[in-house]
Amino acid sequence: MQKVNQTYNIAPADRLASVSEYYFSKKLKEVAQMNAEGKDVISLGIGSPDMPPSEETIQTLCNEAQNPNGHGYQPYVGIPELRKGFAGWYKKWYNVELDPATEIQPLIGSKEGILHVTLAFVNPGEQVLVPNPGYPTYTSLSKILGAEVVNYNLKEDAGWMPDFDELEKMDLSRVKLMWTNYPNMPTGANATMEMYERLVDFARRKGIVIVNDNPYSFILNDRPLSILSVPGAKDCCIEFNSMSKSHNMPGWRIGMLASNAQFVQWILKVKSNIDSGMFRAMQLAAAKALEADTEWYEGNNHNYRNRRHLAGEIMKTLGCTYDDQQVGMFLWGKIPDTYADVEELTEKILHEARVFITPGFIFGSNGARYIRISLCCKDVKLAEALERIKNNGSMC
Repeated sequence: MQKVNQTYNIAPADRLASVSEYYFSKKLKEVAQMNAEGKDVISLGIGSPDMPPSEETIQTLCNEAQNPNGHGYQPYVGIPELRKGFAGWYKKWYNVELDPATEIQPLIGSKEGILHVTLAFVNPGEQVLVPNPGYPTYTSLSKILGAEVVNYNLKEDAGWMPDFDELEKMDLSRVKLMWTNYPNMPTGANATMEMYERLVDFARRKGIVIVNDNPYSFILNDRPLSILSVPGAKDCCIEFNSMSKSHNMPGWRIGMLASNAQFVQWILKVKSNIDSGMFRAMQLAAAKALEADTEWYEGNNHNYRNRRHLAGEIMKTLGCTYDDQQVGMFLWGKIPDTYADVEELTEKILHEARVFITPGFIFGSNGARYIRISLCCKDVKLAEALERIKNNGSMC
C-alpha cells in the first residue's frame, strides 16, 4: 500500500514559501551525482579555499586540543585572546582602533552574523537594502526573518559601486539595514575610501545601519580597507570579517563583527540565545593565525595569481570579457551575445566539458549575463578545465 505523506496534515512554516534551497546546495548534488557516474566534473563553483592555514595555526590547534581543561563551554563573547587578536589585526592592517572587550564579537562564520544582525535590528515588515548583484544569503535570510528586501543596483558601467543618486530618490522610510560587500562578491570590484565616506554620510543622514561584509580584503588586493576607518563610521556601521577566505579556514567557521559597543551588545543578546562559544582550541589557533605577516599573505596570493591567469584564459576561450582590475578569489566575466542566457552557456560547459562554473543570475538580475569562476582549485585542475573547454569546439 502506498504511504500518504500528509497523514497528519502537517505543513511547513509559511516562511519557507519565500525562499528556495540554496543554489549551491542543489547544484553540487547534481555535480556529485555526475561524479558518481564517473564523469569527473571539475568544480569552479564555490569559494572554498583549498590551501591550508599556516603551520603555526594547525600546531596551536593540535597542542591546545590536548589540554584536558579546554573542552568545556566557552564564553558567548569569545575568549579574550581571540578578541585581542582581532583588535590587533584591525589595527595592523586597517589602522582601525577597536576595543577588544566591547567592540568585537567573534562569530561562527560571518554567514551566522547575517542572521544575528537582522534579528537584532529589523522587525518583520521592515526593509533591508540588498545589492543586485550580491550574496544570495542577504536576500534569503532577510525573507525568512520577515523583512522586505529592496534591491539597489550595482552596474558594470558604474564600476559596480552604489548609485547614490538613485539611492537618494528611493523611499527609505522603512529601511533599517543596508548590506554592502567590498571587495565585492561576485564582481571583484574593490572599495575606495571615497565610496566608504559616502556610505557613512548616507547612513548618518538616513538613519540606516550599513553592514559591510569584508572577507576578501587580503586576496589579490594590495590595499586592504575597512569602512570603520572612516571617522564616525562605528556610530552607524557594522563590519563583518571572516577567517575562511583570508586565512584558508572555511571549515573552521570563525568570523567576527565589529561596531560600537551598543550595537555589539544588541547582537550578543540575540546570539547568546541561539548558540554557544566555539571550541577553545580553535579560538586560540585562530588568534595565532591572525599573527600572520606580509610574507604569508603574499605566499597565498602567489598561488591565486597563477590561478587567476588560467581563469582569464578560460574566460577568453569562452568569448567572455572581464575587468583585469578585479580582486578577490573569483573572476567575473560577461558572456558573449551569442548566448540567449547565461544558463545556456554554463549548462553546456557542465554537460559537454564537465566543468562547473557559476551562472551570475543567482546573484541577482544584474548578473544575468555574467559567469563567475572560483580560484579555489589547484592549478593542474584549472589547466585541465581550460583544455576541456578548448577541446569542445561548440563553446569557443
